Amino acid sequence: MKQTRLRILYNIGILLLLFVTLYCLMLLKPLWQPVLTIIITALSPFVLGGFIAYLLHPLVMKFQEMGFNRVLSILIIYLLFFGGTGYGLYMGIPVLIEQMRHFSEHVPDLAAFYKQLIRNLEVSTSRWPDGMQGQIDQRVHEFEIWLDDFLANVLSGFMKLMNYAFLLAVVPFISFYFLKDLEQVKKAAWYMTPKRWRDNAIEFLKAANVSLGGYIRGQLIVCTVIGSIAALSFWLLGLQYPVMLGAIIAFTNIIPYFGPVIGAVPVLAIALLSSVKQAVIAVIIVFSLQFLEGNILSPYIVGKSINMHPLFIIGALLAGGEAAGIVGMVVAVPILAVVKVALIHSRDHLIRSKQP
Repeated sequence: MKQTRLRILYNIGILLLLFVTLYCLMLLKPLWQPVLTIIITALSPFVLGGFIAYLLHPLVMKFQEMGFNRVLSILIIYLLFFGGTGYGLYMGIPVLIEQMRHFSEHVPDLAAFYKQLIRNLEVSTSRWPDGMQGQIDQRVHEFEIWLDDFLANVLSGFMKLMNYAFLLAVVPFISFYFLKDLEQVKKAAWYMTPKRWRDNAIEFLKAANVSLGGYIRGQLIVCTVIGSIAALSFWLLGLQYPVMLGAIIAFTNIIPYFGPVIGAVPVLAIALLSSVKQAVIAVIIVFSLQFLEGNILSPYIVGKSINMHPLFIIGALLAGGEAAGIVGMVVAVPILAVVKVALIHSRDHLIRSKQP
């Protein structure tokens, strides 16, 4: 009994010490935050370079299997990947920024258009409960403010990317050396990992790679294809801001189940400025693309790499949306996949450790 009390007191003391430490760290935030910002800024090219190397490594292996030298394989992949990506950014980014700036300037006109629609509805629906029209007007005003702030933040993010142009310029070189010296990187990670964790770490990374690697690569390909087709379709339809809307469709396409609805909202809002007919055609295009993605592209490109019940995915999406908005919904499924692999790996490890 005495030992149990001591153990409880010890645990309480550890928790109190933890809370005091966190409180002190929050008080010292002005001191360590600039240092942390510098560290994150310095490490971000290595993280991005490692991620790109992770995406390109299977292609390099394919070329090696065809008989090409590893360095030559990397150079061929680089020419295709960075050449195509660079040309696409060179052609698309200025157009995208211009369309977003133009749209941001016309947000008040968009809000005024929908306010007028609401006033017309108010006249034709005078029997609605008192206060409902005021609530609707307030929501429209809040939407206008949110949209204006959102677009300003996006444009600010693009400008910050320009400020980090030098850091981004070294990413291809970092990816090259990651791909070229992958075995040395593996050996370094092996020796830096404590011996008793090595076997379990290798099993976990292999399982995570099988579950996550194909999903990420496949989703990037599918979203690029869907976004490009959407932008071309909106341009042929004569819709305003086709590149911006195509980028939105590509980004929201990553989100399972909810993505088509989220992507269709701005398309519908802009298309309605022209005509109801154009809005209907635009929405048909969006959901036709989702049918193409769900029944043709994803089954062949992404496959069933995640292999999770839809209820778990929906729960992860709701949690991610609550925590970090749309960005949280985008990263929710990959995080869930890693958590699933970690739980299964931990369970198997505990079962093995209990066996004689």
